[in-house]
Amino acid sequence: MAGERANLAKPSRTATYRPLPGVPDEMVTPDGTVRPLWHRLVAHLDGLSDDHLARDLFRADRYLLDSGVFYRQYGGGQSVERPWPLSHIPVLLAEEEWKNIGAALRQRADLLEAVMADLYGPNELVASGRLPAALVAGNPEWLRPMVGVKPRGGHFLHFLAFELGRGPDGKWWVLADRTQAPSGAGYALENRVATSRAFSELYPGENVHRLAGFFRDFRDALQAQASDKDSRVAILTPGPMNETYFEHAYIARYLGFTLLEGDDLGVSGNRLMVRTVQGMRQVDVLWRRLDAQYADPLELDAGSRIGTPGMVATLRAGSVTMVNALGSGILETRALMAFLPKLAPDLAGAPLAMPNIATWWCGDPAARASVLASPRRMVLADALTTRLPFDPKDDLTHAVGLPADALARRLRDRGGDLVAQEAVTLSTTPALVDGKLVPRPMTLRVYLARTATGWAVMPGGFARIGSGADVAAVAMQEGGTAADVWVMSNAPVPAITMARRSEAADKRLVPGGLPARAADNLFWLGRYVERAEGIVRLMRAYHTRLAEAGDTGAHLLAGFDPLLRQMGIDPDAPIPQRLLDNLSAAIGSAGSVRDRFSPDAWSALHDIDRSARRMARTVTPGDDTARALSALLRKLAGISGLVHENMYRFVGWRFLTIGRLHERAMGTAALLAVLCDPKAPEGALDLAIEVGDSVLTHRRRFALSASRGTVIDLLALDPLNPRALRHQIDGLREQIDMLPAANEHGALSPLARQVLRLHADLATTDHGSLTTDALWGLRARIATLSDVLTTTYFP
Repeated sequence: MAGERANLAKPSRTATYRPLPGVPDEMVTPDGTVRPLWHRLVAHLDGLSDDHLARDLFRADRYLLDSGVFYRQYGGGQSVERPWPLSHIPVLLAEEEWKNIGAALRQRADLLEAVMADLYGPNELVASGRLPAALVAGNPEWLRPMVGVKPRGGHFLHFLAFELGRGPDGKWWVLADRTQAPSGAGYALENRVATSRAFSELYPGENVHRLAGFFRDFRDALQAQASDKDSRVAILTPGPMNETYFEHAYIARYLGFTLLEGDDLGVSGNRLMVRTVQGMRQVDVLWRRLDAQYADPLELDAGSRIGTPGMVATLRAGSVTMVNALGSGILETRALMAFLPKLAPDLAGAPLAMPNIATWWCGDPAARASVLASPRRMVLADALTTRLPFDPKDDLTHAVGLPADALARRLRDRGGDLVAQEAVTLSTTPALVDGKLVPRPMTLRVYLARTATGWAVMPGGFARIGSGADVAAVAMQEGGTAADVWVMSNAPVPAITMARRSEAADKRLVPGGLPARAADNLFWLGRYVERAEGIVRLMRAYHTRLAEAGDTGAHLLAGFDPLLRQMGIDPDAPIPQRLLDNLSAAIGSAGSVRDRFSPDAWSALHDIDRSARRMARTVTPGDDTARALSALLRKLAGISGLVHENMYRFVGWRFLTIGRLHERAMGTAALLAVLCDPKAPEGALDLAIEVGDSVLTHRRRFALSASRGTVIDLLALDPLNPRALRHQIDGLREQIDMLPAANEHGALSPLARQVLRLHADLATTDHGSLTTDALWGLRARIATLSDVLTTTYFP
């Protein structure tokens, strides 16, 4: 360690760090003096050699990569999963400053709640002229079907985020209110874990407030709103193609909630129900992560394909708590910020403790005159959208002052539809760029959650760091990065966990029903992984023979053709495209159940996919490919081990296991039908034993060379051979028998009856009866199990 430490005589990493002219900096004063709060972090950085620092930062990046943390980037008509862009240097804030921020934002949260209650209730703010009618009635986020709908539990807002920036005077401003479906809280957790690993020597002694208590209290508050032990709390996601889907799955797993998509839900008797493999089950609390207009195609956006018809009716009936209430997106409207300072004394009992960025509603002639007369730089933007005021994609936004005549023309032509906001100059914070600390603009996203004792403020948050001096570049889609936020105390902080604090913590909870969509994906995940393994085993045997026999083995290699054709494999490709397609499909299925899939298994699955694609570009036919496929086989065995040894034996595990058994049974039946056919070439029986991973077992059980009878006995009829057809059917019968409604009081479901007949037929046959036609017939019967399973559990 000592040898890796930098020479302390070398210049500090802050020696060349200079704040931008006229811009406040979080780490240093205008003359370049490091602020006291940052002393220990700077000293830590100065004490590390470049190599040591690089290794420390790599630990954070490695954690994020292994955990599969990503965001989806859009552009050029495509969406691509990008690794999470962590800015390694945390933003440091003192506890006292954070208390002031929290108090101001609690006041603002109560103000927004009051505005929301009025807009969807008596509407006195518009009637009295305190809000323009056009701002509400013309706003696409004001949902008329929600007028008069009182929220179950009494509150419209439960989880909020506020975008903050520090201005040139050193004070915090609110840049935007996030009330629709605030994102980033899960990423804040991952930022914390990653950053604490990068600074593992520093973090434990820094008295940084923990985040777990915030999530624990919010979880407990939502669960307290469930009507009984059989109802459930769920998170509604737009699906895997959403920009922040990883976070939806992560939060669901972290809090123990069910992750649902719109198709998982239905309405019955004005109650919101989730389709599970056990039947319809009620949802009492729904934390939505999709925009409100898409929630119900029946009453809101008829073109939505991600909502649930009838959801609004359940809210009218008061049978479900929505987090946040549908229609809360109107509070994000930038024009509303122009009126909040005047509304605060009446609705919140005091002036705003934290000001907005200065905003003018240009439908007011007096406001237009003020804008034209103001010497300040202005940003013009659409008044009824909810994008950040410095969004570069908004063609009405201008980050520099307009000439007076152009500004007047804009206001005359579009005045009622525009807002003017003061151009933002954000404080900067240090970021590491090419090993050097440089100042970058920063916004801070702070989260509030409604708990049993009122609004709780996350003691930290999510900082967005610009990729350059341009304020617009703080957006993730524009190249911005994300940093952890450390709220630091002068005294040790308590270690907080997600454990429950009540006596109920000792009670075992009844698992919620498994959504049918999740069960479907788990079933197919098992099939895709097993199918990939079957392809690898088959192609390894093929290339082993190719290496051993060369052209002289062409007759035997031709025996593979029926199997390869049946599986859609091109034998000329050392790593066939069908293998890569199956791995992609497996990742897709796993990605749809990220809340139920082990992070280790997810990482292992991606590792296999990367390895296979790399091999496809480099290996050559024969021994090189055979060895590469052996490496892939070992990795696939690791996936099976993680599932078998670590996955809880709940209903989801059964569907995944059924998928694996089903695919292996079909593959084994086809393998035997082709290679044990009397017309198969010499050596085909030995090939079947090898692909069936039963060479040693055959030698122990049969002290003679392979015959059709011994191979059929071992790979079709032996219940103790884990690769045998009989073993798969035994397993299928066992797992299907334990599925919901499979065997109720002795009455078997159609699926259970079908697998029982299949099991009985196979258990009572002998190798002489398993002709080639009989084996193909068995495979066809096994295939129909999938259809019956789908009809029964995945309607």
